[in-house]
Amino acid sequence: MTLVGGFVAQRTGDRRHLVLGFAAGLMLGVVAFDLLPEAMAQAPQELHGVPEALLMFAAGFLAIHVVERAVAIHRGHEGEYAAHSHGHSHSHSHARGERHREQGVGLAAASALVLHSMMDGFAIGAAFQAGTTVGTVVAIAVVAHDFADGFNTYTLTRLYGNNRRRALALLFADAVAPVTGAAITLLFTIPEQVLGLYLGFFGGFLMYLATSDILPEAHSPHPSKVTLACTLLGVAFMWLVVGLT
Repeated sequence: MTLVGGFVAQRTGDRRHLVLGFAAGLMLGVVAFDLLPEAMAQAPQELHGVPEALLMFAAGFLAIHVVERAVAIHRGHEGEYAAHSHGHSHSHSHARGERHREQGVGLAAASALVLHSMMDGFAIGAAFQAGTTVGTVVAIAVVAHDFADGFNTYTLTRLYGNNRRRALALLFADAVAPVTGAAITLLFTIPEQVLGLYLGFFGGFLMYLATSDILPEAHSPHPSKVTLACTLLGVAFMWLVVGLT
């Protein structure tokens, strides 16, 4: 299912804005209906009146925001700044450095999705330790939203300027990750508290990318109602998946 999601993302052609709108909806749905509830359940302890999982959510959002601001790659607002004149060679090397840093953000985001898929595998393995029926239900849930994981992994990698080979490599890593995670549970299990904190942090990471980068990118060339409908469809799809599983 992960590979199918990546394959669909590749076949977008000139419908890229619709794909990005749909991907943003999927990410928002994953955060709201999957990651945050799970994080709250596994890390409910409070620190100064706020659940630790939500503190990590805010930390994840702010961490990627700081990284983007530090390397000045927020493409959506580049036009708001005055142009600077540099020498030709300096400008060329500066642009190349900016491109590499931008690609790095895409790779980091996709790698985080791979790690999330591995955590899904942990969940499958742990559920089967609790019983075959529980394990089967959790496995179905993971398979159901692996399509979204594959779709987002490929889309994020390419959105930030990485080539198709890198995107495919991360897509295949994302496909193997749940199997790897399930196998690792034969050796040890991750404490629920630690897993909950990670899920909260990753939720903030995805929320920032969806709202600050992907949605503006989707609407900048084609500010259409169809793009908005694709975002709503993505959210509704994840709601359906979570509800059914």
